[in-house]
Amino acid sequence: MESSLCEGSRDAGLRLIETLFWDGRAAPRWPLHLARLTRSARALGWSFTPPAPPSGPGHPARLRLTLDAAGTILQEVHPLPAAKPEWVLGLAEQRLSSGDPWLLHKSTRRALHDAARAALPPAWDEAIFLNQRDEVCEGSITNLFFDRGAGLRTPPLTSGLLPGVLRQEIGCPEEVLLAGDLPKVRLWVGNALRGLIPARLADQATG
Repeated sequence: MESSLCEGSRDAGLRLIETLFWDGRAAPRWPLHLARLTRSARALGWSFTPPAPPSGPGHPARLRLTLDAAGTILQEVHPLPAAKPEWVLGLAEQRLSSGDPWLLHKSTRRALHDAARAALPPAWDEAIFLNQRDEVCEGSITNLFFDRGAGLRTPPLTSGLLPGVLRQEIGCPEEVLLAGDLPKVRLWVGNALRGLIPARLADQATG
């Protein structure tokens, strides 16, 4: 286990998180969520017995599952977020470190992501993080996808980002994207809850 993971794995209140789309009958991406949850629990050295598939209401919803160090899983049911045909993106002020092992695990240890989301200007739907090398990483709640004209691509894990469930499902090639190239490519963001969403950069002059 990475030393920083080892040091933080027993932090009080630390939870692993999975946010699932429930279609009214099942969670279609549950196997991918379970695989990621299992990998992260093992990386943290937590005892973990894989649970049965989740259940939910008779209508589409957002399911939030959390796992703690004792192996306790809690499930919450929430309404689905409102859908938009296109998201407006801006750059987060904070930078991620490409070597931070916590970025590979979806957990409650996400202060930078939460702060960036809380500070979104009214015209933005998502804040995109860069790393110390000016490489594009991810959004506050999404992975980023792009096309230079040769097909869909996504930044590599080595840039510093979460291995998202939708990202894994799509399985497109990885490619480094520099901040300066953002205005030159077609953009999408997405996650397991919302799917793939067309996106564009905000006018930086107006915020």
